[in-house]
Amino acid sequence: MPHRTFLITGASSGLGRATARHALDAGHIVIGTVRTEQARKEFEKLAPGRAHARILDLSSTDDAAAVITEAQASVGPVDVLIAAAGYGHEGTVEESTLPEWRRQFDVNVFGTVAVIQAVLPTMRERRSGHIITITSVGALIPSPTLAAYASSKSALESITRALAAEVAHLGIHVTAVEPGAFRTDWSGRSLHRTTRTIPDYDQLVDPISTARADFNGHQPGDPTRAATALLRLTELPEPPSHLVLGSDAYRAVTENLAAFAADVERWRELSVTTDFVARPENTDGVPSALA
Repeated sequence: MPHRTFLITGASSGLGRATARHALDAGHIVIGTVRTEQARKEFEKLAPGRAHARILDLSSTDDAAAVITEAQASVGPVDVLIAAAGYGHEGTVEESTLPEWRRQFDVNVFGTVAVIQAVLPTMRERRSGHIITITSVGALIPSPTLAAYASSKSALESITRALAAEVAHLGIHVTAVEPGAFRTDWSGRSLHRTTRTIPDYDQLVDPISTARADFNGHQPGDPTRAATALLRLTELPEPPSHLVLGSDAYRAVTENLAAFAADVERWRELSVTTDFVARPENTDGVPSALA
C-alpha cells in the first residue's frame, strides 16, 4: 500500500504514541498533536522529515481548527485521522463539579469534533479518507465513578456513527474503536480524580479507586499490538464501523449485548403497549372517541 499522511491526536503518549511510531516505522508521514514544546521536539526526532508535531490543547476548539488547517497546508492533506487524544475523569456524578464535567466534554468530544471538521473538507474533495475515533469499552458499558468519562465517550460513539452515515457516499470510511484496558498511563498520571467530599460514597468509591490504581501497569492490553491492529484497520478496503480492542473488551461487550437483548425481550409485551391504536367507528360513521 502506498505511503499516506496520518493525523494522530494525542501522539505523545498511550495508544496515540504507539500508533504514531508504528505508522512512521511503516514509512508513512505522521502529523502528531502534542501538548508541550519538549514533546514536539521528541516526536519529530522519531523520523525527521516525516514526523511533524503540532502543539494543541483540544479544550480550545478554535485552536484545533486553526492548527489542523495549517498542518495540512504545510505537510499535505490528511488521508487517515486517528483521534486518540483524551483523558479520563474519576468521580461520582454528585461529587464531580460542573467545570470538571465541561472540561471532560471539551477535550473528549468538542475538541475531537473540531479536528474532524478540519479534515473533512479535503477528504470530501478527494472522495477518500478514513476517520478513526478512539472511544472506549466504557462508552458501551459505563462503570461507577467514570460517568463523566464514559458519557463523553458515548457521545463520541454516537457522533461517529452519525458521521459514518453522512459521509459514506463520499468515499470516506469512519470507524469507532473501543479499547479495553491497556498498559498506558490512562489510569495513572493521566487520570483526573475529583476531590472527595461526601462520606456516603466512601464504601463504594474507595475500593474502586484503589483497585484501579493498583491495576495500572498490569492491564492485559499491549499498546504496541493495538497499534498493529489499528494500522491493519487502515489498510482494509472496507473497514468495519466498530472495532473492539482487547480480549477483556470483547468479553465484556459480548456479555453486555446478550444481557441487553435478553432484557429488551423480557419486557417486549410492555414495550409494544405504547403504539397508537385506531379506534373503531360507531354506527353513525363518527370515530367512537368523538361520538
